[in-house]
Amino acid sequence: MAVTGNGTGTGTASGRGPLAGVRVVELAGIGPGPFAAMLLADLGADVVRVDRPGGGGLAVDPAYDITNRGKRSVLVDLKSPDGPALVLDLVERADVLVEGFRPGVAERLGVGPAECHARNPRLVYGRMTGWGQEGPLAHTAGHDIAYIAVTGALGMIGNPGEPPAVPANLVGDYAGGSLYLVIGVLAALQHARATGTGQVVDAAIVDGTAHLTAMIHGMMAAGGWQDRRGANLLDGGCPFYGTYETSDGGYMAVGALEQQFYDTFTELLGIGDRAPARKDVARWGELREAVAARFRTRTREEWTAVFEGTDACVAPVLSLREAPGHPHLAARGTFTDFGGIVQPAPAPRFSATPVAVTTGPAQPGAHTESVAADWGVPALLPKEA
Repeated sequence: MAVTGNGTGTGTASGRGPLAGVRVVELAGIGPGPFAAMLLADLGADVVRVDRPGGGGLAVDPAYDITNRGKRSVLVDLKSPDGPALVLDLVERADVLVEGFRPGVAERLGVGPAECHARNPRLVYGRMTGWGQEGPLAHTAGHDIAYIAVTGALGMIGNPGEPPAVPANLVGDYAGGSLYLVIGVLAALQHARATGTGQVVDAAIVDGTAHLTAMIHGMMAAGGWQDRRGANLLDGGCPFYGTYETSDGGYMAVGALEQQFYDTFTELLGIGDRAPARKDVARWGELREAVAARFRTRTREEWTAVFEGTDACVAPVLSLREAPGHPHLAARGTFTDFGGIVQPAPAPRFSATPVAVTTGPAQPGAHTESVAADWGVPALLPKEA
């Protein structure tokens, strides 16, 4: 059964999904905060984004900012005399608030946890930062690359003897940040439903990213992981877990870790009768050269045809534009075309409360009237002259 919001009427942008009826106030920001709020909207929550007049986000046309899909937007100047009161009116009717300011900024603006909980004790107050709400660097600026650098995650990625490879902003902002914020918000929401008491969720990218390395720390403690790049089973150091160039400049990804998959891989690759023993680490260099030489004899498309549908655990390395056309992803509808923009479909999937993209990116201030009516906050409407 879907949970219901504190206010009357749903007025959601999506109106379905397991979070239908949950109301979320998002104080506009960039990066992991908006992505977390998008995920909540994907799951059916009624997300109202409070945008500042004049913008302030990334230099991208709002019509293409997919992280704002499924939301509604109102314009509020938090630095104006009546700005904080308008946000608190929304908070009074909300289940969740998401903000991504530096520590102390929301408090200075008059919309910190104390002010919000005074109006709505059940509110889940989600805070998204890089360094967290406390600590020596809490008030320091930063970006994904710095957060994953100090947690050890960045240092694991790349070839030995070369600089660490930058994994876009996926590991820190979105995996260590957004997803942990959403997990925290949902857990705190469950607690609020059970007890009537809200709380603050301090989601720091450094905390979430460090948490992602839990298995690696265990392997390192057990002596099964070397604390350097390109020397381990899962970081490219293993010749049967990595990428190889094809004759046309493409790449194939190999993940044939288990013996039965490795046997299928070497047989289909055509080196089954002469491949060195997979457990002979001293001959891994020789094995890598044999695999690389063989992959260079055919194109990516040809190798894809060889391995497709087998248990060799081999797949082509596709570009962002190519990925939606992959037969498996296409069959599952992993990507969708909404409003002329090809984009990832909501995930995960639900048997009883299915989700889908239902509205495009929210244009700043475009939903003032509908939010004012649905949430019962007429003060959002422009004052008559």
